[in-house]
Amino acid sequence: MRIYFHLSPNREPVPFNYQQQLVGAFHRWLGANDWHDDLSLYSLSWLSHGTVRRGALDFPTGSTFFVSAPDPELLSKLVQGVFAGQQIRWGMEVREVSIQRTPEFGNFQRFLVESPVLIKRKIEDKKQQEYYFPGDRESNALLTETFRHKLAKAGLPTTAEIRFDPDYQNPKIKKITYRNLDIKAAFCPVIVEGTPRAVQFAWEVGVGNSTGIGFGALR
Repeated sequence: MRIYFHLSPNREPVPFNYQQQLVGAFHRWLGANDWHDDLSLYSLSWLSHGTVRRGALDFPTGSTFFVSAPDPELLSKLVQGVFAGQQIRWGMEVREVSIQRTPEFGNFQRFLVESPVLIKRKIEDKKQQEYYFPGDRESNALLTETFRHKLAKAGLPTTAEIRFDPDYQNPKIKKITYRNLDIKAAFCPVIVEGTPRAVQFAWEVGVGNSTGIGFGALR
């Protein structure tokens, strides 16, 4: 299931690296919970409808973002928290909430991405993370590895595969700063194959790493 949050226009400039504040609002709405430090079996999108103005983002007509998850308890608690305190930041608040049930996709679906897909692995002999992108030899295997780990955590069969669309001609790499860390992720459609439930699960939890802080959300 997916919850869409429709926001009022901002009254202050929104920084490009706003994700930390958006994630903070998400966890504030959830309140005390066990989801914060666990594997992210949910997906958080970026803000939509933004325009660049004077070195920041502006949302003159408001914005929308979504949270999707297979766990109805998480989404129910989130909505309750929103109604208890609708403010995010920058003068933006939740004006409306809408719900979308998880669609039926069958056992094969090409998804556009709502936010860039992050693939990272810690290299043992290095302090920094290694990032992987469309076209890298390891990328599809790592996407699949992460997804199967989440399927197993949810108690679902792990016979599924994810890959970047090899026919997509213009993948874009974006650098994002989150908690003072520079992160690189890719805008590129993905293809998910597996059981019908596994394909739905990908739409619900996103793909790649760090879906809980706004990466890998699927349209």
